[in-house]
Amino acid sequence: MSKSAIFVAAVFVLAVGSFFWNLANPTPTRPVRSMEPPDLSGIADGAPIVDVILPETLSESAQIGKRVFENSCAVCHGTNAAGQNGVAPPLVHITYEPNHHSDLAFVMAAKNGVQSHHWAFGNMPPIQGLTDGDVKLIARYIRELQEANGIF
Repeated sequence: MSKSAIFVAAVFVLAVGSFFWNLANPTPTRPVRSMEPPDLSGIADGAPIVDVILPETLSESAQIGKRVFENSCAVCHGTNAAGQNGVAPPLVHITYEPNHHSDLAFVMAAKNGVQSHHWAFGNMPPIQGLTDGDVKLIARYIRELQEANGIF
């Protein structure tokens, strides 16, 4: 048998093996991030935009972040960061996954405000009275909520 035939046979065997390996070990499905805001017409004004699954436990940092969030952010972003239709987006959403919006993005948003770009709720003003440390704790809380909801 020639070297070329052996090479072709080896590539064929690897391709078939790879096909069956991927069939037996599928890649976990991740939510898809779209730059188009979702259709919220079926959600009442002020109602939560997403259903949030709560984690069984929160880290100590996330527990503190939750309290800060409830005092400074929930009035707009809703209970458990589920958003409020007509008010503010959910932070437990693929749009705010760590690979798209880092924890620093949360710090900068609280400090400087944000021009509307993913959702049609208008601009977010700067949030007075929060330190960078406060917002990092809020981000820890949001990340743990996101993880419990399959956003990572």
